[in-house]
Amino acid sequence: MARSLFLCIVFLIALCVPAQSQPPAFMHKRFSADTIKHTIDALTKELSLKHPGFYRYHSKEKFSKYIDSLRSTITDSLTEMAVYLKLKPIIAKIGCLHTGIVLPEKYNTYLNTRANLFPFQVYFESKRAFVVKNYSTIPAILPRDEILSINGKPVSEIVTGLLPLIPSDGYNLTMKYRALLYSFPLWYRNVDPAESFTLLVKQSTGTNGYTLPGATFDDLSRNGFLKEPEPAKQLEFRIENNTGILTIHTFAQSAIKACGQNFKTFIDETFASLKQQQIQNLVVDLRDNTGGSDENAVYFTRHFFDKPFRYWDRIEVTDAIAKEIKGPMTRMFYRKPVQKDSTWLWQKAKTVKDFDFYEEQKPAKNSFHGKTYLLINGFCMSSCSDAIAILSHNSKCICIGEETGGGYQGNTSGIIPKTMVTPFSFSIGVPLQKYVNHVDPSKNKGRGTLPDQPVSIGPDELIKGEDRELSYTLELIMQQTKK
Repeated sequence: MARSLFLCIVFLIALCVPAQSQPPAFMHKRFSADTIKHTIDALTKELSLKHPGFYRYHSKEKFSKYIDSLRSTITDSLTEMAVYLKLKPIIAKIGCLHTGIVLPEKYNTYLNTRANLFPFQVYFESKRAFVVKNYSTIPAILPRDEILSINGKPVSEIVTGLLPLIPSDGYNLTMKYRALLYSFPLWYRNVDPAESFTLLVKQSTGTNGYTLPGATFDDLSRNGFLKEPEPAKQLEFRIENNTGILTIHTFAQSAIKACGQNFKTFIDETFASLKQQQIQNLVVDLRDNTGGSDENAVYFTRHFFDKPFRYWDRIEVTDAIAKEIKGPMTRMFYRKPVQKDSTWLWQKAKTVKDFDFYEEQKPAKNSFHGKTYLLINGFCMSSCSDAIAILSHNSKCICIGEETGGGYQGNTSGIIPKTMVTPFSFSIGVPLQKYVNHVDPSKNKGRGTLPDQPVSIGPDELIKGEDRELSYTLELIMQQTKK
């Protein structure tokens, strides 16, 4: 199934919508504690029945204790936004970056017209915050200055509150911190929609206090900051000092087509060129590739094998969903799952290719047999993280950078129907397929693919625009070539 997550994960609440001067009336409506608790119980029951990865990272007993603890904090009526902030950590607790709860559009319509966004891009190092770019009215706050507190609350406390709101696969943190790098103002607005900010900032001149106005979404958003990045080309390839450098920004078919490119044609031509020019070192930049078409991801992966291999081990669905798949029209597109022991397994489809890749895969014609270096980070998700896991498991590459955001063992995605969370205005997307990668089941549990060569960037590299991971990789290739 095509799975692209940039908008879904980072910019879930950053809708570009028409102006609305007055707050929606529903923002003031309150719901009783009993209503909220009943909703939590109904929601978790429904998710446990339909989400095949609901207990993938937490046992039923531990999840129940977590829900009981959360319910105990609800002692009075709450507004709809307050209820949202109670429900969102439940969704993130599942450990599935494809499962999301979305604010009603009318709420975002109002929020995006207000100057309620923190006017800085910030890099978080653990629970410390450093300015990368200043979009505020106070030029005295410089890149690399450390923000100690916002509106009287220490940054460490703010980060502690925000991390549980951000979904990721398993126990992964690199994706959460990258989400804060690209959209901290939006995540912070969830918990503090203030229109002015009082800051305590550590600078070269000492610790100074500032008060400044917020910014609107339209004033603050940039390509790649609060907005999905739009590169001129989604697929790029060049040869530099006898080293191939292939960049795949996305596996999403629609985005690639919008740039006037064809994925399979581009990949075929790239690997034919590598073979023709006898290139022995290839760098593949998959950083910030949030996924897309599984067919494209598998097609790319085939170019590193010379023998048949397995990609997915299996695709699971819950008992409740398996029993709902019936009728001639449904079977025309998807075969009914079959039961194996206590597990329901998805079967290869009749007319679509979405679930073909649990079968043995054939290598590509012009497969690459030199050394491959994958540049990875926390925004390698979904189908991109699957491809990285398969290449890493089969020792087809050296991974450089930071842990991928998508799970090493696989993810839960595929068909993701959206339903309303009544009696509220929220909608929730629930993925129905649990993909299990054909990797060592005992390795990296609850984690992404870990880098063979960890290389992290900090505020200095971001401010200067330096590509430390690529520079490190090219230097590594040069040293190994000399040897």
